[in-house]
Amino acid sequence: MAPFATIYTYPNNIRVQRAQAVAKLNGLEIVEDSDFQLANPSDPKWAAILAKFPYGKVPALSTTDGSLNLTEGQAIVRFLADSGPKSEQLLGRTAVDRALIEQWACFAEQELLPNIYPCFLMVHRPDLVPYTPEGYDASAKKFERAVKHVENALAKGNGKFLVGEEVTVADVMIAGALILASKLLLDAEMKKSSAPSVEGYLRGLLEIPELKESFGELETVQERLRGKTE
Repeated sequence: MAPFATIYTYPNNIRVQRAQAVAKLNGLEIVEDSDFQLANPSDPKWAAILAKFPYGKVPALSTTDGSLNLTEGQAIVRFLADSGPKSEQLLGRTAVDRALIEQWACFAEQELLPNIYPCFLMVHRPDLVPYTPEGYDASAKKFERAVKHVENALAKGNGKFLVGEEVTVADVMIAGALILASKLLLDAEMKKSSAPSVEGYLRGLLEIPELKESFGELETVQERLRGKTE
């Protein structure tokens, strides 16, 4: 049977890992293609990708039947969640659950990742975002506020899932961001003071085979990784 779709991406893209997690939960095969030179106009393959996705963003998903070319990580996850037998579970069985799941998906994209990525780039790609202590600390402070919000929701709920009694897109979206943060920002001190339930929540989700296969092992840091000043 042919794959359901192909995702064009750079390697180790957390947004693609989230998409793969949802696809696997829904029994969909997604092929990852990173064999191109991103934003290089002399690469024929990149030119072909641009013909489908003229804005030039990745991840970008193209269905095998040619019916859809789609960008934006949140939209890709939602499409994959809605394209298989577990769509009601993943997207919500009631109007209230659907709204709450969408709220958490937006929160991951608007409050968590925008404050993780600047720190990640300052540490791992200072050629793109030069490290400054002030800039790093400002993003880290905003991230801590956001992760406290997740912690509070887990404390008020069942501690296993953000919406209801089974894994949904809300968990996949939030977990993707926090798994990335665990390698960098979410250190022992922050977990103790602001997010004591978060690591257990992530480890519980990674007991689900489809999520474990997509995200891998949870990597943690004792102390926050920081960049180097000139």
